[in-house]
Amino acid sequence: MPSHPAPAAPPAGSRVELRPLTLADQDEFCAMVAASAELYGPWMQLPSTPDAFREWMHRFDDGSNMGFLIRNRETGEATGTVNINSVIRGRYQGASLGYAAFAPSAGRGYMTEGLTLVLRYAFEQLRLHRLEASIQPANTASLAVVRRLGFQYEGLSPAYLYIDGAWRDHERFSLAAPEPWTPDPSLPAV
Repeated sequence: MPSHPAPAAPPAGSRVELRPLTLADQDEFCAMVAASAELYGPWMQLPSTPDAFREWMHRFDDGSNMGFLIRNRETGEATGTVNINSVIRGRYQGASLGYAAFAPSAGRGYMTEGLTLVLRYAFEQLRLHRLEASIQPANTASLAVVRRLGFQYEGLSPAYLYIDGAWRDHERFSLAAPEPWTPDPSLPAV
């Protein structure tokens, strides 16, 4: 599995840090997912067994997807997970985000702080120009997070993602890198 560089240190005052997700995180990740099943069960499925976790980690093998844990800086405990999915270079320079808070610390602002670090990493270190988030309309907690972070609503995509045995509608949001933006070398000059 190719590793991606660790994100820059969190800003002063941040309660969280971002760490790349590794196979060594298996037991903690699976325990947090099991404890959080009711929290995000209707919105997404994450691996909750060692075998499922190891299989799921293959999504990060080619570097087009990156997984992170958001950790409480004081306790070291994982408070959530974030993926930067489907990185596309060339003229697009974008990716999509997937994220989930873990129940023991949900509702305390850790996800907003963690996603702030992910945005900084994506725009400054990966030099992406655009990030997208697709959220089911009834997932009010997740919708509040992207709105708080400044994502702009782009529209509704009917039957957009297959989750929990059915095609689910999703509202699409996006956020562009702040200016000035330094392009990745893969951006064509013309």
